[in-house]
Amino acid sequence: MISRIDLRGDALPEGGALRDLLPRAEFDVEAALEKVRPICEDVHHRGTAALIEYAQKFDGVELSQVRVPAEAIEAALEQLDPAVRAALEESIRRARIVHRNQRRTEHTTQVVPGGTVTEKWVPVERVGLYAPGGRSVYPSSVVMNVVPAQEAGVESIALASPPQREFGGLPHPTILAACALLGVDEVYAAGGAQAVAMFAYGTDECLPSNMVTGPGNIWVAAAKRYFTGKIGIDTEAGPTEIAVLADSTADPVHVAADLISQAEHDPLAAAVLVTDSAELADAVEKELEPQVAATKHVEDRIKPALAGKQSAIVLVDSLEDGLKVVDAYGAEHLEIQTADAAAWAARVRNAGAIFVGPWAPVSLGDYCAGSNHVLPTGGCACHSSGLSVQSFLRGIHIVDYTRDALAEVTHHVVTLAEAEDLPAHGAALKARFGWKVPTQ
Repeated sequence: MISRIDLRGDALPEGGALRDLLPRAEFDVEAALEKVRPICEDVHHRGTAALIEYAQKFDGVELSQVRVPAEAIEAALEQLDPAVRAALEESIRRARIVHRNQRRTEHTTQVVPGGTVTEKWVPVERVGLYAPGGRSVYPSSVVMNVVPAQEAGVESIALASPPQREFGGLPHPTILAACALLGVDEVYAAGGAQAVAMFAYGTDECLPSNMVTGPGNIWVAAAKRYFTGKIGIDTEAGPTEIAVLADSTADPVHVAADLISQAEHDPLAAAVLVTDSAELADAVEKELEPQVAATKHVEDRIKPALAGKQSAIVLVDSLEDGLKVVDAYGAEHLEIQTADAAAWAARVRNAGAIFVGPWAPVSLGDYCAGSNHVLPTGGCACHSSGLSVQSFLRGIHIVDYTRDALAEVTHHVVTLAEAEDLPAHGAALKARFGWKVPTQ
């Protein structure tokens, strides 16, 4: 059901050589880019008419408008299962606690007497948020995108989610109900690359956005790449991943359950166990069989995900080697199920989010830990972070110098300008002092 990679016995290679030995899904955004380009440009030129046509082509629904009526959003909340509403409200409450503490404050540094640099933090004016709606419905992604944007102070928030044939061309009602709970009333029935294009270019129904965030399929990722430079993006999200670093103290029932929990997302989802215990590896492999048989989405998602080249049990000689492996892998989600798990977690350098010990599974982070589940995939955790309040803020430096403070440093500026063969830069200071460099 799941393959093995045995890295025992020899010294582990470093850097890219180690990464090349590890499982990873194939996710060719560049190839998808050429397919989304005409879709994006069609939305640019025809706006809502193009979106309606793509809803018919890709989603099998006939729309008269793309924006979701306010009464449909209100009705979705009224009809929401009370237990689901309570769970969403708790998810929102916990996410707000964490993200509110991420707010940045303005800070002024006195560099020299009379010379200060202030860094102020300004939210982007408008964001377009994307909530997937393909194989599963993700109201949790609405929470994870909207809460940090709101806590950052973004004034204009719009959300898009694919139209659903079984719901009359509207996004899934639980998506709409989550929007209502969060106070988001600008919602569009649009999916895929065309939704990203709608936010990037704007239409007669939708104003253009400064930024687009949210997970999606390869077409959404390709559209984000297409618009990079025109709009801000969070990340080109690839298939979801879990890596588990475990030793002989780990419970194989827990480990197997957690691997399956990610495999049920998508047939390209990655489930990776890294362990120095062959006995644990055997026990987990044995435990997968009955747990997979007892759940849903087995043939179309879980089995192909576990059997795919992106999933494996990786055997190492020691937890030290295991740490090197998970750092090279840079998982979206990394669980540490070892003795003294907190100490090992503290040493991890590359992960989207780290889950410590047996009582912090990834599923907790997906919904109610308070952390954000929009995280870097495909090894991007070595240079990128998950979605946060900071994602929606821009730091702006404000430089304020007096005449004396400028005079004191002018000779250095002139010297550096001339060293770079940019004499006009130095002249811009000389002009303020009668074309003479102030004496020190």
